[in-house]
Amino acid sequence: MPWLETAPVEQRQQFIEDYQEGFYSMSELCARYGISRKTGYKWLERFADGGRRGLADRSRAPHTCPHRISDVVAEHLCQARKKHPDWGPGKLLDWLAARHPDIEWPATSTAGDLLARRGLVVKRRRRRPHQHPGVVAPVTTTPNDLWTADFKGQFTTRDGIWCYPLTVADQHTRFLLTCRGLLSTKGIGVKPFFERAFREYGLPLAIRTDNGVPFATTGIHGLSQLNVWWMRLGIQHQRIHPGRPQQNGAHERMHRTLKRAAIRPPRANAAAQQRAFDAFRREYNTERPHEYLSGETPAAHYATSPRAYPKQLPAQEYPGHFLVKKITTGGTFRFQHRLLFIAQSLTNHHIGLEETDDGIWSIFFNTVLLAKLDERDYIIRG
Repeated sequence: MPWLETAPVEQRQQFIEDYQEGFYSMSELCARYGISRKTGYKWLERFADGGRRGLADRSRAPHTCPHRISDVVAEHLCQARKKHPDWGPGKLLDWLAARHPDIEWPATSTAGDLLARRGLVVKRRRRRPHQHPGVVAPVTTTPNDLWTADFKGQFTTRDGIWCYPLTVADQHTRFLLTCRGLLSTKGIGVKPFFERAFREYGLPLAIRTDNGVPFATTGIHGLSQLNVWWMRLGIQHQRIHPGRPQQNGAHERMHRTLKRAAIRPPRANAAAQQRAFDAFRREYNTERPHEYLSGETPAAHYATSPRAYPKQLPAQEYPGHFLVKKITTGGTFRFQHRLLFIAQSLTNHHIGLEETDDGIWSIFFNTVLLAKLDERDYIIRG
């Protein structure tokens, strides 16, 4: 007869008494009670150590819990979460481990459970992933191979003034080079902040942007005053496909973090908003651990470019067989007694024309092929 679930202690007591009377061998007695010899000896041992009380069921919970978090660790985690409410448990642990290397920190899941129990986790609506064919990520091997630039939309500060946050980041290290609230997206107001970045960090090999103002236009090759200036400096301008912000995925993720940390809610005025942007940039670069960098900060990996910003634009040079033309104020040039329009953003710059086939001319700006010109109809095709 196996143990009865309703009275296990009484059954074990009866087993002990039958054993003590000596009517049955241990094997016979265990078979009678429907238990193994190992279980029978276990209850004999427990009775010898604790009497009838030793026959009671014991908790199967472990005496020590490897996942238990000490009060000190819990306090550190909660305070860090309150300071950085948009950081996940993994990022918080990396940040804490760098500051308290003497403490043994729990697993990410354990830390997440603790924060959830303390009411420090806000459930967010999951976005449905975009279905798109994908774009091969640009391969970067060193800092300044590629910078990414964009505007984080627009909003008004509490005094009603519009703010257009301009952000520029290094793709290879995620280092945030610029985070500036501007009054508009017009190129004349944007250029000084790229100049400041070039003077401080040097020139990148390429800059990747979307197709909006002031980075590009709908004209030939998307030329704008800003990207023409970049090309004169020897910087390649890469543009993502229209409607594909995910092609600048790392920059878009940074923008979501920026929005939570420094834009929502908007600050009182432009000066207060810029202080929030400056604080975010400092924390993002020097404190916030990045999974892409194995938990390290962008500042630990970034280095300035060896290509210094020149005091004046380099002279334009074309091969000797090229036909060189200067663009007039109206964005035009003369070709075979005709006045042809190409782009107003090229005003006062020089283009080079190379005849690549009979009556077919390739139009270059520096080393960039802009368009083709056909002598049969004198139409410039981008």
